[in-house]
Amino acid sequence: MSADERAHVCASLPSEIPRTAPPEGDRHRLPKTRAIEALDEFFRRTGRSVYLSSELPVYYPSERMFAPDVIAVLDVEPHERDRWVVAHEGKGIDLAIEVTLGGDAKKDLEHNVERYARLGIPEYFVLDARSMRLSGYRLDGPRYQPIMPQAGRWASRVLGLDFALEGGRIRFFHGSAPLLEAAELVGRLETMMDDLVRRKEEAERGKEEAERAKEEAERRAQHLERRLRALGVDPNDDS
Repeated sequence: MSADERAHVCASLPSEIPRTAPPEGDRHRLPKTRAIEALDEFFRRTGRSVYLSSELPVYYPSERMFAPDVIAVLDVEPHERDRWVVAHEGKGIDLAIEVTLGGDAKKDLEHNVERYARLGIPEYFVLDARSMRLSGYRLDGPRYQPIMPQAGRWASRVLGLDFALEGGRIRFFHGSAPLLEAAELVGRLETMMDDLVRRKEEAERGKEEAERAKEEAERRAQHLERRLRALGVDPNDDS
């Protein structure tokens, strides 16, 4: 098959995901959205090309299509895609995250553990939003081995970050510093902007006060000079 024929086949693959269960609402959506926001901003600032997506149809050769809640693929061009076709992209995904809430928990906590390991996905994390539990798996040979948390954090070698469970969502850490989500980043920028405006206003007030003090000193000097002259004293006479 030529490159053009392969591209045509890839483009014809469905990019819409057939739903087998009703939508699960914000408790399912928000952890995914916040994870993508935090990771995207972090890798943008560090300058590393990492492709991130949510519920993107993924096609492995001779496998049924699947669409993890979050995927990460390292060192590839992060342009927009309608699907991830391994045969076309030249590599599989490096990390998958699933958020399980009201659907079939076995799919995420058992079946995907076997399937993703078989597909060679290096790391897999599951947030069980019902029981507020986070699980991590790392490929060791043909099987996944659980990632054991240290001080409440699960280390991801793929991302070079730590995962933690906080407020019903996944919080990422780079060393001791948490990765900011979009709302937190906006809040911090707004605080910084408010501080700059406050400093500018204080500087302007200080300048105005200095000008007023200078004008007052000049008025007092002029008043004193007039009084001295009225007494017959020349204030400019140094003799």
